[in-house]
Amino acid sequence: MIQPRAWVRLLSGKRLDLLNPSPFDWEDEDLALGLARTYRWGGHSAWPLPLSVAQHSLFVLQLRRKRFPEPDPRAELRELLHDADEGLLGFDCISVLKPFLGEAYRKLVDELEKAIALRYGLPGWSETEHRLHKEADRIAAATEAVRVVGWTEEEMHNVLRIPFEPLSEDPLVAVYGGTPWEPWPPQISAARFLTELQLLTAQASHAIAPSISGH
Repeated sequence: MIQPRAWVRLLSGKRLDLLNPSPFDWEDEDLALGLARTYRWGGHSAWPLPLSVAQHSLFVLQLRRKRFPEPDPRAELRELLHDADEGLLGFDCISVLKPFLGEAYRKLVDELEKAIALRYGLPGWSETEHRLHKEADRIAAATEAVRVVGWTEEEMHNVLRIPFEPLSEDPLVAVYGGTPWEPWPPQISAARFLTELQLLTAQASHAIAPSISGH
């Protein structure tokens, strides 16, 4: 019996088997580009461009930095990569649909998340950390629904049932400039995500090295 395969050929020339992923099957540039070309909200937007998962990931990272101003490269890297599986899969499933896709989809995502965690040395979530992450992610969703997609605040609360208020100021503008809430072109999203990814990866490696050498 032939084993099923779901290969993706990446821009770097590497190939990724989505059903049996390895931490060495992609380059950082592949991941950044995949996230920049994967769109939230089903690709719908009130702006000329849809919102990429790469831009969303940088948004959530900035929310963490506002809450925890003391740098923690490994925790920040974990935050940046919280949706990284979507960049490899090329699909951001609307959250309410995930239960309908069944156990096979959940297993697919789990394997991708494990490969990503191994590749980047991501720490696990504590219960408190995960709760705070989900809160930031939901605040981002509330904000995106109103400022990017075009839902009213009333619809966001009553139809989407998101129990958070949208932000009034775009935290990405302070870092990158531009028009508040406007989705970036894919090439810009990819470049900005890649820069942050490589910076945090280097910082996380340096943070681990002293503790290893100390033993």
